[in-house]
Amino acid sequence: MTPQRLHIAIQKSGRLAEKSLDLIRDAGFRLQRSASDLSYSVENAPIDLWCVRDDDIPTFVADGVADFGIVGRNVLGERVAGPAAPRLAEVMPLGFGRCRLCLAAPDGFSYAGRASLRGVRIATSYPNLLRQFLNQEGIDAEIVTMRGAVEVAPRLGLAEAICDLVSTGATLEANGLEALDTIFESEAVLVRSSKVFEGTLARTAESLVTRLRGVIASQDAKYVMMNAPRTALAEIARILPGAAAPTVIPLAGRDDLVAVHAVCQESVFWETLEALKAVGASAILVLPIEKIM
Repeated sequence: MTPQRLHIAIQKSGRLAEKSLDLIRDAGFRLQRSASDLSYSVENAPIDLWCVRDDDIPTFVADGVADFGIVGRNVLGERVAGPAAPRLAEVMPLGFGRCRLCLAAPDGFSYAGRASLRGVRIATSYPNLLRQFLNQEGIDAEIVTMRGAVEVAPRLGLAEAICDLVSTGATLEANGLEALDTIFESEAVLVRSSKVFEGTLARTAESLVTRLRGVIASQDAKYVMMNAPRTALAEIARILPGAAAPTVIPLAGRDDLVAVHAVCQESVFWETLEALKAVGASAILVLPIEKIM
């Protein structure tokens, strides 16, 4: 009997492709690329990666062809907001591929809030998400569906405004457009099918999710060590960003000072160190964390 393998659908090219591969490698999985460049096999686990169009990932996962997928929440949201929502579940955000679905219009468009969109023709590649937003806001506007180059629609007279993904805003600026409002926040997410895994597949799926959570948790996390007065412990716990209860260790020969160790799940800025120093902390060390389990 052929051993069962877990299948993960990822974007074959574009913003999320390389980041998805990096994430899986960082989770300790050794990848072997196929000759066709359309798939990867994992050498140290029963896992295969399939490289497909991003629009197809929700379908692959919902139909159970792939067990997991890495896809932009914008793509997932567009499918979920449509008339035939796929049956799949979002497992966790992955912390990369962040962007916004924004309403934008040429400079000089009179915008005094969302009510200004009434009666306006809006071009977009995300008609389901845009329609959902307009319905929620009670706005009657016309949606012009396009499959690409949405930003040229106002210039060609196809629409007065657009609704498109924005990352840096450079594309809008290059086309004389100004962002008016954000209707959806997006980033890469891990999704899984609704089928029940058993045996080897269940253990592999659990290991995959646990490892990916560990990688994501460690990205901004820092290990902070310092010496501090016992009397300042409560204040130090308040200052440390995103930290659970710190570990407190007695210092040899000192009853008034202790060593404090803490894992901070958020970025530790210079302002944080200055605040710690101000309450009496000294010898402060901030170290990166490679893995968290």
